[in-house]
Amino acid sequence: MSTTAAVSAVKRPNIVATGTIIWLGSEVMFFAGLFAIYFTLRAMAPEQWAHEAEKHNLAFSAINTTILVLSSVTCQMGVFAAERMQPKRAGSLFKLKSWGTVEWFYLTFFMGAVFVAGQVYEYATFVSHGVALDTNAYGASFYLATGFHGLHVTVGLVAFLLVIGRIYAVKNFTHKEATSAVVVSYYWHFVDAVWLVLFWIVYILK
Repeated sequence: MSTTAAVSAVKRPNIVATGTIIWLGSEVMFFAGLFAIYFTLRAMAPEQWAHEAEKHNLAFSAINTTILVLSSVTCQMGVFAAERMQPKRAGSLFKLKSWGTVEWFYLTFFMGAVFVAGQVYEYATFVSHGVALDTNAYGASFYLATGFHGLHVTVGLVAFLLVIGRIYAVKNFTHKEATSAVVVSYYWHFVDAVWLVLFWIVYILK
């Protein structure tokens, strides 16, 4: 085997995917800081936390959380389609097995948008109960933690639209487009995992 062939046979890590994973590592530290702030303020005012936390609609939040978790499933289905180099559906719209990356990502976008809308509704309800960003320590920590997460979800929604737009723009679906879909899925799964931790801390932990 020639030297050139030997070099080409070596599998190198994808730069984009590796860079994304490293960046998500920094995001972990960012949210860890938010969690630290939340627990510090909570330790200073446990009675306030117990009183304000009762104003949450746990059932509504659980449904909204389920929608976001299921969106990770649809996102991964889109990745599977990208890995088999199927950008668009190959059959009826009602036949899920024929869906490509575009259809699964559209569904993921819709579910993520529903989650964001649910968060906005919860904010409006919470404000009507007298808890705003500047009301007390609980309000500040709640809106800060969930608000930054909501911003990350919104960024993810924009990323899905960019990937879908790129698929429509190119003539041939290549490894670059598939890599874009995989990278966005890394980010989306991360956002979902962070929310599960947030949901447990804010709504469940007593």
